[in-house]
Amino acid sequence: MKKILIAAILLLPFQVSAEHMDVIQFKLHDDCSFEKYMAIVADFNEWGKAYGYQTKIAYPLQNDDLVHMYWLGTSANAAAFGKAWDTWRDAQADADSVPAKLQARFSACETNITRTGYDIY
Repeated sequence: MKKILIAAILLLPFQVSAEHMDVIQFKLHDDCSFEKYMAIVADFNEWGKAYGYQTKIAYPLQNDDLVHMYWLGTSANAAAFGKAWDTWRDAQADADSVPAKLQARFSACETNITRTGYDIY
């Protein structure tokens, strides 16, 4: 009986779930301080709560490139990221929307270099 139970458990399909990570390499403009940028990030994270998307910023301390930083955004999975992204993108058409105002602040403060997405297991 024990062997049958173990075999049944091993044959059950396992569902693998992965977080999604959105990574953006960026550079701050000369007239934008790190503190100013982090204030924008805090406002973004407040908006992102409703969409299950939050970010942290990786600031280089030891690297051959001390100019570029990394946006490390996370969401529960790629589908959740897609919903947040769709909402963010679609809201850009309304200059009075929170995402459009945030994007204007980001654009005035930094330049994106690369963007990649990862499933995190």
